[in-house]
Amino acid sequence: MTQPAVLVTGASSGIGATYADRFAHRGHDLVLVARDVARLEALAERLRRETGVAIDVLQADLTDTVDLQKVEARLRDDASIGVLVNNAGAALFGGFADQTPATVAGLIALNVTAVTRLAAAVAPRFAKTGQGAIVNIGSVVGLAPEYGASVYGATKAFVQFLSQGLDFELRSKGVYVQAVLPAATRTEIWERSGRDVNTLAAVMDVGELVDAALVGFDRREPITIPPLPDAALWDAFDAARKALAPGFGQSHAAARYRAAELAEA
Repeated sequence: MTQPAVLVTGASSGIGATYADRFAHRGHDLVLVARDVARLEALAERLRRETGVAIDVLQADLTDTVDLQKVEARLRDDASIGVLVNNAGAALFGGFADQTPATVAGLIALNVTAVTRLAAAVAPRFAKTGQGAIVNIGSVVGLAPEYGASVYGATKAFVQFLSQGLDFELRSKGVYVQAVLPAATRTEIWERSGRDVNTLAAVMDVGELVDAALVGFDRREPITIPPLPDAALWDAFDAARKALAPGFGQSHAAARYRAAELAEA
């Protein structure tokens, strides 16, 4: 059978470039999306030479509306694309009070708006044909507000929630959705955000991260956390979340919030 083509955003370096490498060596044609066209072309040339797959380069800044619409159109109209890797993203560290509205808005545009719009562009086609996969790159920071990256963590919590919601909606239609939650990974995101990755206690190599994520992809895991030693911890976390749900549908506030009322009675 013909392998579906894979569209990878943020493909010029790091996690995105490694996904491109791995899928090309699996025999998938590629559409590579990023701002740096020179790096995309260099990667595409290497992978064509090594694997023989067809590779298109699509230069786009996903925070730019016109460029984003260009990528959306490719996802909607190109029936050969069967996998979207929503990898493009940025980090914003430091205290919330020290960040500007403009930098916060830019981060949300890339990490939230672009991810959502690209998934929305391709999901109807995947659902109609009954096949396809969407891989969204989140972060363990989205599970840990105490890490102190409030806006970045919030964007990654959004990615996780979106992925779980899409999995719930689309799995029965034959569409696989995976959220990958890396911890610290050796990529250029650290330098771009002004932090020295070498000061961190534990940093995973990007190749190891993507290879582990692809094991989860092949297993059709909805959530893949490559650095987590014990998968039962995630299962317990998810079970605890689900255990909350029966308590939500109540006509009255919980008794602990009605203590004064009860005392008066």
